[in-house]
Amino acid sequence: MRITKYEHAALRIDEGGETLLIDPGSFTMPLDDLGAVVAVVITHEHPDHWTAAHLDRILRAAPGIPIFSTAGVAAAASDYDITVVAPGDAVTVGAFSLRFFGGEHAVIHESMPEIENLGVLVNDELYYPGDSYAVPNGVDVSTLAAPLGAPWLKIGEAMDFVLAVAPRRCFGTHDMTLSTIGRTMHRQRLQWATEQGGGKFFELDPAESLDV
Repeated sequence: MRITKYEHAALRIDEGGETLLIDPGSFTMPLDDLGAVVAVVITHEHPDHWTAAHLDRILRAAPGIPIFSTAGVAAAASDYDITVVAPGDAVTVGAFSLRFFGGEHAVIHESMPEIENLGVLVNDELYYPGDSYAVPNGVDVSTLAAPLGAPWLKIGEAMDFVLAVAPRRCFGTHDMTLSTIGRTMHRQRLQWATEQGGGKFFELDPAESLDV
C-alpha cells in the first residue's frame, strides 16, 4: 500500500491499482491521475478538508464513487451524494476496508460550535484522526498520520496523542498553517514521541510517498 501526502490534510492511498482519497481541501492544490479513485473520505465539514472544486474534479474522473463523511458534511455539501458514516461503522469499497472512530472535532474556542469529526483506519494499517486526538482503542496502529499544526493544536497534546497511539511508523499532516521553521520544530517533537514507542518518524512533503 502506498500513502502519498499532499498539501495540508489531503492523503492518497493506492492499493491493488485502486485509489482512496482523504480530505482534499482548500489548502490542497488540484489533484490529478484520478481515474482509479474508488472512494473519498471527508473527516469533517471545514473547508480545509473538502471543497466543491475538488469533488467536482474527482467525480469527473471517477463518476458515481461513494463519498463517506459526517451528517454535517452531507448538509454542507447537499449537491453531492454523501454516504453518512459514524464512529463504530465499517465499510469496504474496492481494495479498501475503512473503520471509523472519534466523533468530535477538537475544540478551537468555546465561542465556536462543536462539530462532528471522523478518524479513519484504512486496511487496518493507516490511521488518520482528522481534526482530533481520537485514539482508536484496541487497534495496533502500524502507520499514523498525525496532525502537526492547527488553531486547535497544542504541540504537547499532539505529542501525547502520538505517545498514546504508539505507531510503528508516523508522519505529519495538517501542516499548511505552519511556517517552514515551525513545521520542522513540530516534526522534531512528534519524531521524539514516535521513537518513545520504538517507531520511526518520516518527513513527508507534498507529493512524497510512503510504502507500507
